Amino acid sequence: MALSKKLGAEFIGTFWLVLGGCGSAVLAAAFPEVGIGLMGVSFAFGLTVLTMAYGIGHISGCHLNPAVSIGLWMGGRFGAKELGPYIAAQVLGGITGAAILYLIATGKAGFDLSGGFASNGYGEHSPGGYSLVAALVTEVVMTFMFLMIILGSTDSRAPQGFAPIAIGLGLTLIHLISIPVTNTSVNPARSTAVAIFAGDWALSQLWLFWVAPILGALLAGVVYRWLGNTDQA
Repeated sequence: MALSKKLGAEFIGTFWLVLGGCGSAVLAAAFPEVGIGLMGVSFAFGLTVLTMAYGIGHISGCHLNPAVSIGLWMGGRFGAKELGPYIAAQVLGGITGAAILYLIATGKAGFDLSGGFASNGYGEHSPGGYSLVAALVTEVVMTFMFLMIILGSTDSRAPQGFAPIAIGLGLTLIHLISIPVTNTSVNPARSTAVAIFAGDWALSQLWLFWVAPILGALLAGVVYRWLGNTDQA
């Protein structure tokens, strides 16, 4: 598959993840009387990944996330030469998704970005008021487990055809656990996309949502490489 097609798929997939996941949080989470709440937003993020895994997984692998690309590289599943282009396509796709969401959201009188525009944060900007340390631990552990699910379910020895379901439901579970702590990132592209529009504190805290997911992904790549290697005791 040509690299340009892979990058196009990653752009579209990450666009959908941000528009679908963050869009559910901004537009529907607290909609009067029929708001979908935490559970609805969690499922929205999981469904974006599940649908795109079936839609573009055969083209690009459906990473949609710099941490996933890095974790797959560390786990020996992805080539280093495509790492930079994949990350760029993911970030640009996410920003485009956030731009479309912004255009839609500002179509309602009184819309205010002060709510954070689904941005990730810690301390006073954590939905539940959790500290920097709590946010760091949460993002590292959740991304670690996300990559373990991805690496395991896409292993050639795993049941075939079910990986998108496991990955989508895994991301749903991660959101159910961690929305109160950080508003759930586990994805630097998703965090960057909305932070650009929210500005202010969202940009100043963005560093954590690159560092922690990447660290968790690297750890998972190392652990699964050992765990999945049947040639070692």
